[in-house]
Amino acid sequence: MGNYRGRFDIIADILRVVSGNNGAKKTQIMYGANLSYKVLTKYLDDVLEACLIRFEKNKRCYMLTAKGREFLNHYREYSKRNRHLERQLETVHAKKKLLEEMVKI
Repeated sequence: MGNYRGRFDIIADILRVVSGNNGAKKTQIMYGANLSYKVLTKYLDDVLEACLIRFEKNKRCYMLTAKGREFLNHYREYSKRNRHLERQLETVHAKKKLLEEMVKI
């Protein structure tokens, strides 16, 4: 549905950045996930609280947890199925519109 990113999309983007760099600092996550500082701060709190990432004090960066990897795996499946359903729904809406046009008086 356009370029709108929902909550799960943003969380997955953050986790991908952290995962892809084998740890990431705040600015790397902000740019990599294409987020404003304000949005990043809110979501970082959420993913830390959910134990999807952890902050490593000695490395001074965020690291992906096992739960975070699990979230990404489930998200990939969810995202794939969601895109498929959206395409099917678009087809259904197009057919419905066609039927409505055919019975217009």
